Amino acid sequence: MDRVRRFASTPFGSALLGGIVVAVAGLIAISAGWIKAESDTTIAATPLAEPAADQGNGKGETVNAIYRSAAPGVAFVQAEQPQQDTPFSPFGPEPRGGGTATGSAFVIDQDGHLLTNAHVVDGADKVEVTLSEDSDPLPADVVGRDPSTDVAVLKVDAPADQLHPLPIGDSDDVQVGDAAVAIGNPFGLERTATAGIVSAVHRQISSPNGFTISDAIQTDAPINPGNSGGPLFDAAGRVMGINSQIESPNGGGNIGIGFAVPINTAKDVAEQIINGGDVQHAYLGITGGDITPQIADVLNLSVDHGALVQDVVPDGPADDAGIEGGSADVSIDGQQIKAGGDVITAVDGDEVTGMDDVIATVNTKQPGDDVELTVLRKGDEHTVTVELGDRPANAQP
Repeated sequence: MDRVRRFASTPFGSALLGGIVVAVAGLIAISAGWIKAESDTTIAATPLAEPAADQGNGKGETVNAIYRSAAPGVAFVQAEQPQQDTPFSPFGPEPRGGGTATGSAFVIDQDGHLLTNAHVVDGADKVEVTLSEDSDPLPADVVGRDPSTDVAVLKVDAPADQLHPLPIGDSDDVQVGDAAVAIGNPFGLERTATAGIVSAVHRQISSPNGFTISDAIQTDAPINPGNSGGPLFDAAGRVMGINSQIESPNGGGNIGIGFAVPINTAKDVAEQIINGGDVQHAYLGITGGDITPQIADVLNLSVDHGALVQDVVPDGPADDAGIEGGSADVSIDGQQIKAGGDVITAVDGDEVTGMDDVIATVNTKQPGDDVELTVLRKGDEHTVTVELGDRPANAQP
């Protein structure tokens, strides 16, 4: 699988607004992957495991304690792929045997639902899940996939004593320096535990369909091919993310930079899939980058922060509302940008410092919602109201 590249890896890394997650009653979803919004929706018939109670002693669990408690809820996934298919993989080539991709998943309820990455089961003709080291593989149904957040829900018919739902944490509470424990099946080595810390939060990574997953958790806990879809735990043994991608110079193994889709995003998407609904994503339809003082100076702008619109998707929501993209190519420190486009300085009246702020606001919306953009155009300030649309199946330049 091809090595993943993150959107917005530089101040002008392009971010396709509209993206990545879903925005439904309580989800945060739209352009970046997942984020928790304001909704309190839960799965009516099959709620996800509740967050584990705090220990009250100010100390986290040991890695051994987390492993003993959580390992029974981590599953080994085998997805048979047609030989000609090459599914998206942020880890580079994953172990395969006769067209079989391997990955990880974890149990989220007593009804047999599991979470994994969408790219693990993409295009699979047959999916099997092994719940424990001494059990036989079980056929698994793919209940639904959301490529925009790289989340998929599986379901197995298994005895209750084989289902061990994992406690779900709150990825909004994750902070840099927090302990992180990953459990998965790297290179087919079942239920391998690795540990590290949370290296960064609010990262942006690219989804299988080319949109941006925002608020990803960066960790140095070693994750490798086969960890895809497995849980990343906090110090209390609660799932805070789904291990999804690594940054690697050669597209291969771990170098201490891995990324997990935040669990709040995954939880919201899972609830929509399990309840039979389509995962919705609000869509703005622009690409752009951050205004820096240097860029502002070169472009002779009257503001030194904001989001510079590079391109506007033809006939998209922003285009329909009159948002303008750049028209002249300019090189600044070796980076090619388009000058002359609108500079977004506020969304719904709240000041933005860069593209991340625009994405974060869009992520709290649903298709059909309005957003009010304050833009600087040729030195004059304008207010433009955009009705957000439904994100297309794939990112459009």
